[in-house]
Amino acid sequence: MNTSKPSFHSAHGALPYTLTNDYLFRAVFQKNNTVLKGLICSLLHLSEEQVRSVTILNPIELGKAIDSKTFILDIKVILNDAALINLEMQVINHHFWPERSLSYLCRSFDSLNKGENYSAVKPVIHISFLDFTLFPVYPEFYSSYMLLNVKNNTIYSDKLKLAVVNLNQIELATKEDKLYHIDYWAQLFKATTWEEIKMLAAKNQYIQEASEALFELCAQDDIREQCEAREDYYRLERTLQSEHQFLVNDLQHTRHTLACMKDTLADTQNKLFDTQDKLSDTQDKLSDTQDKLSDTQGKLEYFKLENERLKAQLQFFQNKEAVTP
Repeated sequence: MNTSKPSFHSAHGALPYTLTNDYLFRAVFQKNNTVLKGLICSLLHLSEEQVRSVTILNPIELGKAIDSKTFILDIKVILNDAALINLEMQVINHHFWPERSLSYLCRSFDSLNKGENYSAVKPVIHISFLDFTLFPVYPEFYSSYMLLNVKNNTIYSDKLKLAVVNLNQIELATKEDKLYHIDYWAQLFKATTWEEIKMLAAKNQYIQEASEALFELCAQDDIREQCEAREDYYRLERTLQSEHQFLVNDLQHTRHTLACMKDTLADTQNKLFDTQDKLSDTQDKLSDTQDKLSDTQGKLEYFKLENERLKAQLQFFQNKEAVTP
């Protein structure tokens, strides 16, 4: 009887949950510090030698239910005791992501204790993994943002940085993105089968370790329960967004219909005003015609009387001529 423990290498078929599940994403990188180092090296274009330590500042008890205090499942990391990094997986587009990520960034940046000199403030980097396109007009796989002068591009400060990994635009990865294997990580997060993950793991040692950690975590009932809770949350959010979008579309349709009705009413009113103007003009013409008709009738009556007068005068002269010897 074979009692060997199942391993990642024997896994096949569909994943129970992908790494876009923010709970599973956090669990994998909290479980394996080497994997976390590998991800940060890729994202920040660092060598292994440059990373002495990465420490998660907000660890959670894996498998424990998420309450309102730990509902935000980002990973706060301190790199080499010198820089703060915030890693966040976001699959639902709540909109206003730039404002939200800036809020997170600024909260982390404001970390000085009372009495400390401003020169001691640590650089802060917020890195978002988004399962939606942030700026559809300018799609990009891996983008970085800093404060700079809009005229000459002089950097205002290198202590505030934002980066976005667009998981829906992996095909747009540049040569530099591929050099640092950022596309590998994105493919790992989006992978839906163990076969896909094995192909990636064969190319990269960090992803190999991440895959093994993923397999171990997916085998734990308490972890799967929390992942399912997050999936329930996603389903609820998508349902609410769908209903909201339906209401928005219905409102837009109603507004469009109302606008069309207003246009039709305005057109009808314009036609009515035009008809009234034509009617008024016709009435003026009719009145003028009636005046002319009345004048003509008066002249006709005058001519009739004149004709009668002339006939009577003619008869008078005829009668007078008849009695004259």
